[in-house]
Amino acid sequence: MSNPARRGREEEPLVQGEYHFTEADFKAVAAMLHADAGIHLPPAKATLVYSRLAKRIRALRLADFAAYVALVGTPEGKDERVNMLAALTTNVTRFFREPHHFDLLRTQILEPLAANVKAGGRLRLWSAGCSTGQEPYSMAMTVLSVIPEATRLDVKILATDIDPNVVQTGRRGIYNDDNVSPVPKEMRDRHLKRDRETGDWVVSPELRALITFNELNLIGDWPIKGKFDAIFCRNVVIYFEEPTQERIWGRYRQHMHPHARLYIGHSERVNDPNFETDGLTTYRLKRGA
Repeated sequence: MSNPARRGREEEPLVQGEYHFTEADFKAVAAMLHADAGIHLPPAKATLVYSRLAKRIRALRLADFAAYVALVGTPEGKDERVNMLAALTTNVTRFFREPHHFDLLRTQILEPLAANVKAGGRLRLWSAGCSTGQEPYSMAMTVLSVIPEATRLDVKILATDIDPNVVQTGRRGIYNDDNVSPVPKEMRDRHLKRDRETGDWVVSPELRALITFNELNLIGDWPIKGKFDAIFCRNVVIYFEEPTQERIWGRYRQHMHPHARLYIGHSERVNDPNFETDGLTTYRLKRGA
């Protein structure tokens, strides 16, 4: 019987580097990422896959990619499979990224609903693909700029991501000078405090009180009840194929109030006829949807 590892070594390397990496290795990794997270890895991403996973192979002291693929394909390698997913997902974010969305959140959702919320109504926002937390904290600052007493009311922000590492970073709520530079000074003075020992910025208890951070796979089960007034899902679905995108839009639709808004990335479009855009990257449900 032939040895799969030996067979892999006989293949031409797909990327030249320290570790042998073949087309078969790439296809195996891409298939696992697609199965686990719905993310599509085209062949053009081979170099990215090599550079990110070579660090894991080095840390685990494995011989090559064939050994790594074999490990993450077994029950014993389930924890490393989570690490693989974390290594291959992109976590680019910043405070108040695409600032017009936060202006629209204020004018489209928060200001119209403020009186009802202050009278005891619910307000629910969702940062889907929250990365390291800057987006939901920006949402929370925006909420408090309109409803200063929000922490004493029925106001909650759900922040979710598939990567447990970035979810934990969001929970910690500690950022450096570069991270907080986009935060307007008035908001920074109110909601962020510098740690005298480390020099880092720590988010206020008021912000933390509004946000719940959880791990969530958008193509998996959603243990979510109730509906949202706004959903931020920006620069997430670009990594999905169109059928997966359509399923995600449909699932969001089931969790949106009629007045709700869906905010997406500048390079994304909602390909669901039940939505209509009221701005290039802002969508609402069509009447009767």
